[in-house]
Amino acid sequence: MVKTTLDSGRSIILEGQLLRIARPYGDMYEAIKDPGSLVAELKNLRLRIDLFTFMQIMPDTVPRFEYQIEMDNLAVLPVSTFDSWWNNQIRSYPRNRARQAEKRGVVLREVAFGDELVEGIWGIYNETDVRQGRPNRHYGKDLATVRKESATFLDQSVFIGAFFDRKLIGFVKLTIDESRTQANLMNIAAMVCQRDKAPTNALIAYSVRACADRGIPFLIYQRFEYGNKGADSMTHFKEINGFQRVDLPRYYIPLTLQGRIALKCSLHHGLAMHLPRPLIRKLLDFRSAWYNRRLRPTSEAS
Repeated sequence: MVKTTLDSGRSIILEGQLLRIARPYGDMYEAIKDPGSLVAELKNLRLRIDLFTFMQIMPDTVPRFEYQIEMDNLAVLPVSTFDSWWNNQIRSYPRNRARQAEKRGVVLREVAFGDELVEGIWGIYNETDVRQGRPNRHYGKDLATVRKESATFLDQSVFIGAFFDRKLIGFVKLTIDESRTQANLMNIAAMVCQRDKAPTNALIAYSVRACADRGIPFLIYQRFEYGNKGADSMTHFKEINGFQRVDLPRYYIPLTLQGRIALKCSLHHGLAMHLPRPLIRKLLDFRSAWYNRRLRPTSEAS
């Protein structure tokens, strides 16, 4: 993965080897208002870019540009007031879990970005080398790397910490778009060993309150479903907390002959998108079991 900043100040991420696909840095978090000028800049780069892709964001669900479209999706929670979410939009289980966090002494508050927060995030990242049945991509990172990665979009972000006995046991990074229409759960993580205290449920609840207090109408929890694998345990977690699937246009713009061929032959999504969903589920279950045996993660409660 390569990050490049264009003359206009916009940054892009470039991924892939055989097929080089670029996307805006902040894809799904920030609206692209003038894709034509951005494409012109990309064509003038010395880097080879085969495809450029970007996505419209909430509440812009109707296609606006005349490029090739595929529908993508987000997990979207409409926010009016905290009480409305608490009483009408969620099921009893996450409500009880959030109450449980308070009863067990978990304290939630917004946290300024600094050494204490970074050290706490570093501790959460390095608790276990496996999360949700796959290698934890943050495991083993040093403090400098965690600081650098956590500091992205700093002027648009709010950090919320979950504390037990004054120790950070979970956190959320909420990143707000420039129109203050949506806040994105760019990162949410909690210590596995403290899962009995339900810090993740408490963090979701506090994030809703933070949006309601700021008048932000949509809270986004990444995608509702990923690729061709269908619903999973994370989809269920989002659903019972009031998040809904919303489909939005994603555009693909070929910049080379290789990009045009890949787009025409649907090669830009990789092999997994072409496999039957039952086979994908079996492969994911096998991967999860293999990593759990090989890396022996801290036990996670269901």
